[in-house]
Amino acid sequence: MAPRGRMGGREVIFEFMTIGQSVRVAAIDVATGEEVVISGPAGAARGDLERVAGRKLARRLAGSQNPDSKTPRRGGRGVVV
Repeated sequence: MAPRGRMGGREVIFEFMTIGQSVRVAAIDVATGEEVVISGPAGAARGDLERVAGRKLARRLAGSQNPDSKTPRRGGRGVVV
């Protein structure tokens, strides 16, 4: 099941897949097709999982719009988020 929601005026699709004692939640931005995935306990509230996945997606979208907002790590590998 993939419910749709709104996040900051953007349309987002949430996909839930239960795997054993965990649930995999994918949040997909309809306009860009950008997708993020989180996992959590199967007993967690659905709204809490949606909120976490939605915030992760919002951060990903903000980072892709402003690539200078990330701080590079010492040694040149990766970024500090």
